[in-house]
Order: sequence, then structure tokens, then C-alpha cells
Amino acid sequence: MTIAVSPQAVGTGSSVVVSSCQICDNPELKSVLFLGYMPPVNQMRTIGQIPEEQPSYPTNLLYCPQCELVQLGLSVDPQVLFPPGYPYTSGTTRILRDNFAELHRESCDLLVLKPEDLIVDIGSNDGTLLSNFRDHGHNVLGIEPTDTGKLAVQRGIQTVQHYFRPEVAQEVRRKYGPARVITAANCFAHIEDVHSIVEGILKLLAPKGVFISESHYLIGLLDRLQYDTVYHEHLRYYSLRSLSYLLEMHGLEVFHARPIPTHGGSIRVYAARKGDYPVRETVQQIINSEPRKEEMPARLERFRDEVMLSKLRLLAMLSEIKGKGARVCGISSPSRASTLITYIGLDDALVDYVVEINGSLKIGKYMPGTLIPVIEESRLFEDQPEYAIIFSWHIADELAPKLRQRGYKGKFIVPLTEPHII
Repeated sequence: MTIAVSPQAVGTGSSVVVSSCQICDNPELKSVLFLGYMPPVNQMRTIGQIPEEQPSYPTNLLYCPQCELVQLGLSVDPQVLFPPGYPYTSGTTRILRDNFAELHRESCDLLVLKPEDLIVDIGSNDGTLLSNFRDHGHNVLGIEPTDTGKLAVQRGIQTVQHYFRPEVAQEVRRKYGPARVITAANCFAHIEDVHSIVEGILKLLAPKGVFISESHYLIGLLDRLQYDTVYHEHLRYYSLRSLSYLLEMHGLEVFHARPIPTHGGSIRVYAARKGDYPVRETVQQIINSEPRKEEMPARLERFRDEVMLSKLRLLAMLSEIKGKGARVCGISSPSRASTLITYIGLDDALVDYVVEINGSLKIGKYMPGTLIPVIEESRLFEDQPEYAIIFSWHIADELAPKLRQRGYKGKFIVPLTEPHII
């Protein structure tokens, strides 16, 4: 990847303009979608803090016609995106907990894992994924750069607090031995210099070792119009074809893949050194179902137009609701909510507040780039606002019935794909 450094405000780190493909170095990238300038989705100011200068970065999706990777056009300093006080914890979402439990069962069956096998999780967060392996007697180790790794340590999960790099991989192997399985759930598309990351994975993998990644799936993103998952933490949006292209450059072969429901549609991919495992039919089936090279540019252009229409429909809906004097709040504050709020142009005159479950590290903060406060969810049941936008719309089927059961009487707004009220 050819890069050019673009200076930002003092104290915010630097950004890196992507001028050639992050996988194949092709300089002929095509613009897909520009969402404007976005604040870092997990930089949240304390409620009551006087607004001050805050960084924001261009959010431009690019397409590489050579390896077919869709990617962000700017790489922001990871210390800006993933500060020590990073507020996201994977253990608070039931669909993620269930997914990681299922990942443990599937990998044990598929790979016949033994208790002495070392399982390493890159971007291990609060240890939710590894806890499934640990609880079944496996040897586990997390690698996590933010302070959420301390939550994992409190749960008894050994964690190295560091960004994953080849030299970190070498040190981990020296100290703990080679890894039979390395997982990277919802972070393999986040880390810059992806070739260095794959090199580190290879250094750490044992003979016949397996790398398991889970990432947002490009085709699901397009089909479900998930423009809200486009933000600076997500540098790459993989199809199975583009991910295979990357791994094959390093002698790794995808031998199993399947779609999973997390984050509104992701893909789980098993890879190992070429020839170590028989390639399952699932791999070719998924690749065959993806838009072919000549079809993808047209599909991406249609996506851009659909995003614009979705924005206008949601604004029209909210304009009508607020015109009647109704109150609107937000349900949950995932990172994707920041993209939606910024792109649509929502503020505290349109959304009174956003509620989060008790214990969330986001309570007491403003939504990024706004004065919309995030507060504990009991306020929803006390105030009974007439409407509530489900920002975690991809799990609306889980959230809405629970909130109804607990006493919320208003109407829910599902903002994507086709904004509607339930």
C-alpha cells in the first residue's frame, strides 16, 4: 500500500491516505461512496463538557478492480481509534456471546482440538471469545492493546496488552509456544498494514495451525444497505474472493467459510498453510455466489444510490414525527450509530438522548461529535418517549420484544434498510 501522511490537529495523531490497494498495491482505485467527515466513533466526551475542537476524518469507500477489495480511503492512527479507555466490550451483546460459544463448538469439532493446544485471540477485548475455550480446559492467551484487556485478566484469562505485530508474535511464541488456533473476530479488517499482520500470524502458528477470522461481509453489507458500518476502525470490507486473494499471497489457503449473523452479517473463514486441510465445498459455493468482477462496480454504484435514498427517507420520517411534537430517543450506542447520526445529521434537537444498558462504559458521555447524551436505560421506561430509534437495528428482533416486556409503550424506528416503524 502506497501512503501519504496527512497532518491532523495537534494531539490527534496522523492519518494515512490510501493511494493504492491495501492488499495488491494497485493504484487504480475507484471511489464507491463518500459519507463526509466523521469523528472517531469511540471518542466520546463527558456530559457537561464544553464543546471544543475535535478531529474528524473523510470517510471514503474505494474499490480495487484487481483484487476486488472494498476499503476505506484513509487510515487513522490506531491510538486515536483504539485509546486505552476504548469503551466497547463484546460481552454485553447476547448475539456475540452466542456466536463465540458456537465458534468454540465448531472449531473443536472441525479441528479436533486438545486441551494442551494454545488458542490465541488477536483483539481479545474483554475475553468473551476465549472464555469459551478456557471453560472447556483449553490453554488460552489474549492479545489486546486497550484497557478492556484488564477485564479479561480479571476473568482469569491471560492477556498481553499490546498491538499485534510480527515482533509481538515472535515474543509470544518464545514465551508461550506456537498456537494451534489463532482467532481474530471483528478486528482483522481493522488493523493497518495487513500484510505485516498475516506475517505475524504465520510466525505464531504451529504446524497444521489454523487461522480463524470473522469480519463484516461485503455482500451482506451491500444487500442490507449497512452504510452505518463504514467508519475509520473498519479499513477493509472483505468478500471471500478478496480475503482469499490476500491470504494466498502468504501461502495460506481458505479451507472452510460460512456466513454468521453477527454485526448484521459477517463471514467466518478458516485458513491454514496450503495443503494442510482439504478444501470444503463451502468455499467455492460462497465465491460463486458473489458478484463477478464485471458485476461488482455496477453493484457498488447501486449501493451508493440506495444509501442516499435511505437517508432522505429517514429524514422525512423524523421530520414528520418532530413536526407533531413527539419525543424521540435512541436505543443503544454501537459504533455504527455514530456513522448514522453524523451522515444523517441528527442532533440533540432531533434525538433527546440515547439509552444504554447498566454497566456500559458509554453512559455519561455524548455521542461522538454531538451533544446527544448517553444515559442508563431506566430513563426510557420512566419518560416513555413516543418514538425510539433502534441504532443496533441489526438486532432489533432481540431488543424490541425485551423492551416491550419491560414496559416501553412507544413505537420503534428501524432506520435501515428501508426505514420503518414497528
